[in-house]
Amino acid sequence: MEEKIEQFKQILEKSNNIVFFGGAGVSTESGIPDFRSKHGLYNMQYKYPPEQILSHTFFMNNTAEFYKFYRDKMNSLKYEPNITHIKLTELENKGKLKAIVTQNIDGLHQKAGSKKVYELHGSVLRNYCMGCNKFYTAEFVFASNDIPKCSCGGVIKPNVVLYEEGLDDETVIGAINAIQNADMLIVAGTSLTVYPASDLINYFKGDNLVLINKDSTPYDSKANLVINESLGKVFSKI
Repeated sequence: MEEKIEQFKQILEKSNNIVFFGGAGVSTESGIPDFRSKHGLYNMQYKYPPEQILSHTFFMNNTAEFYKFYRDKMNSLKYEPNITHIKLTELENKGKLKAIVTQNIDGLHQKAGSKKVYELHGSVLRNYCMGCNKFYTAEFVFASNDIPKCSCGGVIKPNVVLYEEGLDDETVIGAINAIQNADMLIVAGTSLTVYPASDLINYFKGDNLVLINKDSTPYDSKANLVINESLGKVFSKI
């Protein structure tokens, strides 16, 4: 494993247009639970299945129940960036990392100082009134009781992509352009099974595809380097 991490460091050193593509595994070391692992949100018992709660239909028809779950399980304000977030910010500040493409909605990359972040599934930090489109902070939404309402009386919705909703076109286009122009793509903390986000790595035409994940992924055979280790252990070495 140490040999693979050393190889990873060497590829980082010679690359100057790096893009990082990350999933839930990037934030688990900050204490945020993922979705599909043994102890993930999808394997916890609720009144309704989490996959159902996190759908557009459920939000529209059972808004109060949605917000009970959302406030209980999706509040990332109390969490801090971990070593992976911090090291990625350092790489960006050095001019080597050009963009982060993330499936996470927790805002920890920005909290660590990263500037160029494409949030495929939105962010809990942005919330809008469905009536007048007025912006509301995450602090306002998570501190509210029952259904958060706008001053105009409209329901406030988190700017997160729920099941049955499409990804934001501008964000997807930006992510694709970044991946297409990269000479190194680091894919980390993701099982690469969530479509259409996982399909974006097919746009990579650069020299080095590196996969870092505890478990194998469907794309392992396409990678120049696969490291089955925790992100914290890998990024603490660079």
